Amino acid sequence: MPESDLALLIRAARAAAEVALGYSGDLLNVRHKAADGSPVTDADIAVNDTLQRILMDARPDYGWLSEESANDPARQDARRVFIVDPIDGTRSFIGGGDVWAHALAVADEGRVTAAVVLMPQLDRLFSAETGGGAHLNGELLTVRVAQTLEDAHVLATKPALAPERWQAPAPAPRRSYRPAMAYQLALVAQGRFDAVFSFRRAWEWDIAAGALLLAEAGAVMTDIQGRSIRFNAAEPRHNGLVAASPTLHGDILGRLART
Repeated sequence: MPESDLALLIRAARAAAEVALGYSGDLLNVRHKAADGSPVTDADIAVNDTLQRILMDARPDYGWLSEESANDPARQDARRVFIVDPIDGTRSFIGGGDVWAHALAVADEGRVTAAVVLMPQLDRLFSAETGGGAHLNGELLTVRVAQTLEDAHVLATKPALAPERWQAPAPAPRRSYRPAMAYQLALVAQGRFDAVFSFRRAWEWDIAAGALLLAEAGAVMTDIQGRSIRFNAAEPRHNGLVAASPTLHGDILGRLART
């Protein structure tokens, strides 16, 4: 039987982990991208090369979109595309932390159909495929069902709760933060937190894998205007995001400041 897209993503993610875990200290060769100043290391590039080789050798007709590859406009001519963040949470990785991930997804005509978020240092493999549920190390995931922000424990930055972002009175949920957006979305799918919201432009490689984990766990993810996100866009960034159970998602959108 041919290898499924999900099985392929899992195999590639595990190979990526072996590469990433071989880097530390001076081997990282940390530098910063001219476009936005974000850090990148030799590990990011080596992992990207490993993923691209494994995935594209197996599916040469798929497109390729990765944080660490030059944009290839030909990806938009492909029905299916790999959307990859080789190391999501590079700052944590550089600092020797354990909150970083390999985030891999397949989008089919704009909709994610297979997804993996692998946390090598935490031994956590989040996975999902359309209609098959979302899982953590094989266990089925379900979102929490807080009804309002006042009842919720959210993942967000402090600026995301600034009063000017919200209709008065501004909400005051319990707030936490984790590095790596893919991991944040996975934590909501797992039911450890109620919601993620961000007003920053969201790159597809940060959110594609998490989008399917959330959907299969019973959550809703849109941009901050409530629009569904279709992937493999010509400009692969979207207008922020809100992810939560359907009721809480509606409560969050309904309380955002009108712009």
